[in-house]
Amino acid sequence: MAESRHSLFRQFAASDWDGFLKGVEKEGLRVDRNGFIAQTPHPESLGSALTHPRITTDYSEALLELITPVFNSTRGMLESLRNTHRYVQQKLGDEVFWAASMPCELDGDPSIPIAEYGTSNIGRLKHVYRQGLAVRYGRMMQSIAGAHYNLSLPDSFWQKWQQLQGNSQSLKDFKSDQYFWLIRNFRRRSWLLMLLFGASPALDASFVANVRHDLDRFNGRTWYGRDATSLRMGDLGYHNNAQASLNICFNELSTYTQTLHRAIHTPWPAYEAIGTRKGDDFIQINTSVLQIENEYYSAVRPKRTTEREEKPIQALDARGVEYIEVRCLDLDPFSPVGVNEAQIDFLDLFLLDCLLSDSPRIGDAECERLDDNYKDVVSHGRNPSLPLCRGGERVAMEQAATELLDRLEPLAELLDSWSGGEAYRTALKAQRDKMPDSGVWNVPSAQVIRAMEASGLGHREWVMEMSRRHQQALREEGLSPDVQAEFDAMTTTSLTEQKQLEAADTLPFGDFLEQYLQS
Repeated sequence: MAESRHSLFRQFAASDWDGFLKGVEKEGLRVDRNGFIAQTPHPESLGSALTHPRITTDYSEALLELITPVFNSTRGMLESLRNTHRYVQQKLGDEVFWAASMPCELDGDPSIPIAEYGTSNIGRLKHVYRQGLAVRYGRMMQSIAGAHYNLSLPDSFWQKWQQLQGNSQSLKDFKSDQYFWLIRNFRRRSWLLMLLFGASPALDASFVANVRHDLDRFNGRTWYGRDATSLRMGDLGYHNNAQASLNICFNELSTYTQTLHRAIHTPWPAYEAIGTRKGDDFIQINTSVLQIENEYYSAVRPKRTTEREEKPIQALDARGVEYIEVRCLDLDPFSPVGVNEAQIDFLDLFLLDCLLSDSPRIGDAECERLDDNYKDVVSHGRNPSLPLCRGGERVAMEQAATELLDRLEPLAELLDSWSGGEAYRTALKAQRDKMPDSGVWNVPSAQVIRAMEASGLGHREWVMEMSRRHQQALREEGLSPDVQAEFDAMTTTSLTEQKQLEAADTLPFGDFLEQYLQS
């Protein structure tokens, strides 16, 4: 079956292939000159975090999120992301944009200011949702940063692909089914991304103060996982017990949205005990397993652009899957923008092969094995003898990784022949070069540890040095006058739009929230 889909794809001509549509959402903390999380508000010089199309905040007032528009080329997307970084770096004064996924120095939950979005009802809803995350899980894990990669294929591809398969569904349903086909294989192979791109093997001691853990001490102020690739995606990162009961089904759109809908409407006793208010203040949206869909943590999500005040599952049910969001990427601390060109091109290749390979539905037993593989690579991926479970048998991780990279070679050659370049073969070679050489891994997590050892610095000091280096480079590059003017205009417009939203609201927030929950 895998060969037949690959064979069908080879019936495309170069003139049929319009490439990928792509975008990035990149998070990062603002920190003060001493490497402590910034206590200052989101800079007004960056516009409104509620309405700015490129610059917003994630969980914390100090956690910036930079968003690119959709591009059809990796270089165009990365140049846009770099321009946004250049603009942000202009406005930070003596603060620094933290380069790593695991945070700077913290002093418990009170040191992490929750993001504010103004007095409009939609702004208050965003803030209350984050208050809910605080009372449910604490603020510490919400200070972790990452990069989300969004990818889709244009309708011209889907129309040709549907024609080649002789499929008679509506285009909307066909696309959704095919994206879930891709997602199932992503779940089978996502451990490889944690090996190739995991870059958070160490953390500042303040992150685990008064927390039980099994990390090793790197120095007086740094802990690390001896074989870990990504502490961000491990037990110290994004996880919670309530969500473990969800059993979210990734086999098809209808069961996916139904499961999420049930979670949003299923009370959870521990959250009921907290309640939704503390005095007159709202402290969570509801007392269900999930407040909203975005609370569900997963390495990948099917997505659809929402209208204002529309819920994600409403958009998916109404208009189908538009793109997929890869959410498991650590920030690359060696890159000024947190991601790199070879990484993005490899992700395109990897995700396309997920679509073109056989993808049977995932049963409960396989689901558990896939989760175990993922967790094992996150925690022990630099252990050369780590075994993974594949098709009911145990196989060495290095062998499994090499075989997955080998299978991408013909596809890389085909895409390069259509574009007349070498981008995909170059990206694939960059990943092959991370495989062990004389027993030494060259994956980012190993590079981070070696760089820290060579510098004689702990996590906080080393990341601060890298962050300052990136800041200096980006400030020296600057922006062209037209790009500077474009960003200045977006900043001004976003502040105006927030004021307009606040002036237009007449409904009390409690009534607004009730309507939102009932919609």
